[in-house]
Amino acid sequence: MKAARFDYHCAGSVAEACQALASHEDARLIAGGQTLVPMMAMRLARPALLVDIARLSELRTIEAHGGELVTGACVRQAQAERDPLVRAHAPLLARALPFVGHAPTRNRGTLGGSIANADPAAEIPLVLVTLSGSVDVRQGDVSAQVAASDLFEGPMMTLLAPTACITAVRFPVWEQQRIGTGFVEVSARQSDYAYVCAAAQVALDADGTVLRCALGIGGATAVPTRLSDVAQALTGRSVTLELARAALAPAIAALDIMVDAHASRDYRRRVALRFAEQALMAACADATAQAAGARS
Repeated sequence: MKAARFDYHCAGSVAEACQALASHEDARLIAGGQTLVPMMAMRLARPALLVDIARLSELRTIEAHGGELVTGACVRQAQAERDPLVRAHAPLLARALPFVGHAPTRNRGTLGGSIANADPAAEIPLVLVTLSGSVDVRQGDVSAQVAASDLFEGPMMTLLAPTACITAVRFPVWEQQRIGTGFVEVSARQSDYAYVCAAAQVALDADGTVLRCALGIGGATAVPTRLSDVAQALTGRSVTLELARAALAPAIAALDIMVDAHASRDYRRRVALRFAEQALMAACADATAQAAGARS
């Protein structure tokens, strides 16, 4: 099929893009188009006006300042995957990006586009929630910062108004030296959306005690979920598999797990528990290995 007829506007600035969105009842932003274009081709989305922001240089920067890694909303996923600032300051994002789609789609797909799409199985929103990140949003002449924990409301749903534009994505930078990450997911085919995914980032002291911990689950729930209670329970302790299971089991049991044609609720719950364990232990092993490498 082909997309229904639509008008096209290439914005010269964020302000112009916001004006174009506000000027039409059925306008949509497009940057990478890796989700929107197939939906239009299948007539699942029929915007009357596309507002293109892909060429805006102000939305394609990557900077580290003020304790955050700040990326423009239109930074390509492939660019972020290769960027040394991302690897140094947001290692969990760097770990997760190779799982996002395929290499050709990462060449076009953007960080902000994945977040705005709000697929519960998407890796980038999961990393953002796990790390307690945020997004900068502009609507008309008004700009605001929205916490990731408040942004997602359900599958493919955010609190953003149709006339709002994500302009930047903010990932907190951990200052500790011994930081490790883990990311695990399962899907029907490699690079498809995950049925379940788990992300973990930990900072360890010289004795292997957890100084800081972040853990999240995606795909299994309607929105990416940060397991804050588990992170708090593990902080100040040396993590073993038994300790991880004891902390994770009640947290996973309490989650409202999704069920659909792809996977049952019981399957997703069992896999979420196992993957959370694996991601957490992989993060601890990663941090330990980095410390060993530094000593040698």
